[in-house]
Amino acid sequence: MRRTCTRTVIVAIAMLCASWSTGAAQRDACTYLAAQFAPLAAGPAFLASFPTVEEGALHASAFLYDNAAATIALVGCGQLPLARRIGDALLIALDNDRFWHDGRLRNSYLAGALEKNVIDKKAPIKLGGWWDKEQQRWLEDRYQVGSDNGNMAWAMLALLALDKAGADPKYRAGAIRIGQWVASQRDTRGAGGFTGGTFAHEPQPSIVRWKSTEHNTDLAAAFAQLAQITGDKSWRDLSNAANQFVAAMWDSKRNCFNTGTGDDGVKINPFIVLDAQIWPLLALPAATQRYAKALDCAREWLSYKQGYAYSEVRDGVWTEGSAQALLLMKLLGRNDDASRLQEAIAQQRTQDGAYYASSKSQLPTGFMLATDPSQPRLYYRLPHLGALAWVALAERGFNPFIGTTALPDR
Repeated sequence: MRRTCTRTVIVAIAMLCASWSTGAAQRDACTYLAAQFAPLAAGPAFLASFPTVEEGALHASAFLYDNAAATIALVGCGQLPLARRIGDALLIALDNDRFWHDGRLRNSYLAGALEKNVIDKKAPIKLGGWWDKEQQRWLEDRYQVGSDNGNMAWAMLALLALDKAGADPKYRAGAIRIGQWVASQRDTRGAGGFTGGTFAHEPQPSIVRWKSTEHNTDLAAAFAQLAQITGDKSWRDLSNAANQFVAAMWDSKRNCFNTGTGDDGVKINPFIVLDAQIWPLLALPAATQRYAKALDCAREWLSYKQGYAYSEVRDGVWTEGSAQALLLMKLLGRNDDASRLQEAIAQQRTQDGAYYASSKSQLPTGFMLATDPSQPRLYYRLPHLGALAWVALAERGFNPFIGTTALPDR
């Protein structure tokens, strides 16, 4: 009798555990994203980009882009109070850097709720880093302490999404401060546009001289929003400059956007990457007509099984990029393509509801690390905040470049 009871209890517990697991897996991305705040103390916070990493450069790193995308996704999910927690952390980072006070942000910060002395501006905001056992010293990643202009654009978009949602005028003021710094990065070489930003530590970081189609797409959208919200024509001029660069990167022979330029600001880099094909169609007015064949380019050069790879190296599914394509397909009403992409993305979901960055343990991007040019830049099969944020955006059909469930005016 006791054996039977014991077995019954064990079966019951197993069924209960299974139901919990199924419930977690069935939660939508918005719900899972909101749950990332549960372990954190109240107040301003940054979310970890790769929450399962326990050591090294990615441990406890909250990449600016990932957190900006998460902020916009939370706005689209109807989770404005949570979105404000990241937005407030961005504003504190603007005001309370250990060195810079000119409107720039860093590419990454220390994940977690901000400490009271940081919030009260009695101590600078913390950056990510790690203890190197071999060197017996604290290290910081030179990319993470820099300031990519594409990341600045995403921070602007996040703050403007909060402003558009009626959160507080302070977010618009923060976006303007960032925009004023990025305006100083405008370039006159070749097709104009904006350079890549800065790399490495203060007080004299390296100036990144190459120009990116993706960065300029982001900036065209962010500056256009500032122009619309403020009525200041100078923002429209900056948006047009970025837009013109993107247009110059269109390769009408291949029907693809080139990646950008080399360090000389003129020579074209013809490498094909996914976000450079998808983002202009989401971000720029009339782009879905003018550059409609970019979708053919993506299919020909970047498709991998049912999803998309990061680049023409094409060696695995890039979850984040596949979600970007899913959002575009949904907004275009291409339901068959959307269904295919949903299946590919679902295969990259973890048991508890997160999303892996890649279908492969190491997904090559085709680029080398800025911090070590001898090593390839990779996406790893790790739960990734950026992937989760884009899946949430795709689920809600929320376009982060304009802050609505639509494409830009056609």
